[in-house]
Amino acid sequence: MGGLSGKVAIVTGCGGERGLGRGIARRLAAEGADLVVTDVAPTGTAVVLSKPETGWGGLEALAAEIRGLGRQAVPALLDIRRAEQVDRAIAQALEVFGRIDVLVNNAAAPPGADRVPVVEMSQEAWEAVLGTNLTGSFLCARAVARVLLARGIRGRIINIASDRAKVGTTRLAAYCASKFGLIGLTQCLAMELAPAGITVNAVCPGGVDSERLDYLGRRTDGSYDDAQRAAEVRRRAAANPSGRLTRPEDVAELVAFLASDGAAYITGQAINVSGGSIMH
Repeated sequence: MGGLSGKVAIVTGCGGERGLGRGIARRLAAEGADLVVTDVAPTGTAVVLSKPETGWGGLEALAAEIRGLGRQAVPALLDIRRAEQVDRAIAQALEVFGRIDVLVNNAAAPPGADRVPVVEMSQEAWEAVLGTNLTGSFLCARAVARVLLARGIRGRIINIASDRAKVGTTRLAAYCASKFGLIGLTQCLAMELAPAGITVNAVCPGGVDSERLDYLGRRTDGSYDDAQRAAEVRRRAAANPSGRLTRPEDVAELVAFLASDGAAYITGQAINVSGGSIMH
């Protein structure tokens, strides 16, 4: 505990109750970091119509959890596809904390109209996914890298990619393209920033049992069936060599390490957290 004491981290895509953002933010706070937690909406966007509400308080609730761990937290609404909003969020972080040390690019477009064969996909669906997953991550990384370089901070940029960043899949062309691209961005930026002591790495989770899988419970009539979702999750878990899906805490552990001084000589890597579902 305390490996990130005195450090400030920005984590995007933190609005979900069961998502990676919340798990990562809590883990970095446990290591001593103060945080700016962001999302495009207070409770995120990866939700399914007709799914019962849980009462989760979103960004504000997460900020309260972080404060309960003894750290400072600033919740901020941010559409990472908008450069002016990214710049404003960075300025807010600097105004409150005076520095930035870690960026975790976690925000991702929710499953939607892109989950079709390429020949059926609209340009709008393609651009919606690439705009968030790749362009948004680029805008955040560019803004934070400028701060790190200007202030001589040997910081960390951590991009949350996917196991689908290494293996293409039917009906996931936009998602796979965006995540493959994120690994390319990671490698290029790692090479450019290495002389300044700044590391850039990607984390590649397998399927995570989070809000992003709630679409599995959507019936053809638009209603929501939790048993249908649970059955599909069990099927996917059984196909994994480790017998389960990825958990947010699995990813958070690796992110916390990559953000630490112990990972200072690790850069340009795309590291799997998938229980053995892929091994390259």
